[in-house]
Amino acid sequence: MRYTTFGRRTGLRVCEYALGTANFGTGWGAGAEPDEARRIFDRFAEAGGTFLDSADGYQFGESEELTGQLVRADRDHFVLATKYTLGAAPQPDVSQTGNGRKNMVASVEASLKRLGTDYIDLLWVHFPDGLTPMEELLRGLDDLVRAGKIHHAALSNFPAWRVSRAVTLADLRNQTPIIGIQHEYSLVERTADRELLPMAESLGLGAALWSPLGGGLLTGKYRSSTEGRLSDLGSVIHTESTGQKTAVVDTLLAIARETGVTPAQVAVAWVCERAARSRATLVPIIGPRSLDQLDSYLGALGVRLTDAHYTRLAEVSAVPLGAPHEAIAASLDRLQGGVADRVIAPAQPVA
Repeated sequence: MRYTTFGRRTGLRVCEYALGTANFGTGWGAGAEPDEARRIFDRFAEAGGTFLDSADGYQFGESEELTGQLVRADRDHFVLATKYTLGAAPQPDVSQTGNGRKNMVASVEASLKRLGTDYIDLLWVHFPDGLTPMEELLRGLDDLVRAGKIHHAALSNFPAWRVSRAVTLADLRNQTPIIGIQHEYSLVERTADRELLPMAESLGLGAALWSPLGGGLLTGKYRSSTEGRLSDLGSVIHTESTGQKTAVVDTLLAIARETGVTPAQVAVAWVCERAARSRATLVPIIGPRSLDQLDSYLGALGVRLTDAHYTRLAEVSAVPLGAPHEAIAASLDRLQGGVADRVIAPAQPVA
């Protein structure tokens, strides 16, 4: 396992995978029992893994409890991330959800108890709630950092314009910086290429990418069976609902045969290669339910795609960038004085 900082705005050191713990526990009716969760954690740690990603709502709090027990013997070695917004109760009331200060403080205190620790390395705001002003959210996060309850703050599942505004406001007000984003990304969900990932590159944000297997679709197993389709109640479900998704799976299976590894490993290796070619720090979040699934993820770290294989997958999975990106691309040569092919672009994209 290799290591990097989570973006250019922090010295927080993370490994190249984050171990998602949404499947630690069975509160949702499916997931890994405690003994299996420990085996997964131990194998991840043995491989050099240090970055763990949880949330108060995962398995209705059971995930945080198990994760806390697993890291307790060597807490400072691990980078422990968790989220708040959705609440931990199966049926939370109106005061136990959302991003307002009341719920933020209560959620963090509850997470600290479940995790059995006195600090959280990285607190994610899980979703925008459509109600809480960004000024209130940022002030609350800043207060938590100053109180030592959390070390860093980041935004999960936020649109790019909200993230950009949050980064700017925090910088202008000298508040704790927003250091990263978290969102879905895989060969069957690449819409983050339009705004989110270019924004992360320009602003120096780390990006944690969940569901790199497209909810299991990119394992190829659903071509012959529906087994496991709904066994992970916390994941997004993808099907071959479009011609493009079918073409992606076809290409993935072909390259898996050519390389002699599994389709799942090719899919994750492509995301890792996308990360290597990015000017941002991109960290796939893996969410195994079993030791075998974890071993498959770890095996993908040793898979090296050729340029031809990478390009085939990139082209078949590409999404239209839409407005205004396509108009900009069409006008770029004129915008750069008719010599765009001879212009050296900045090392980092300009904001």
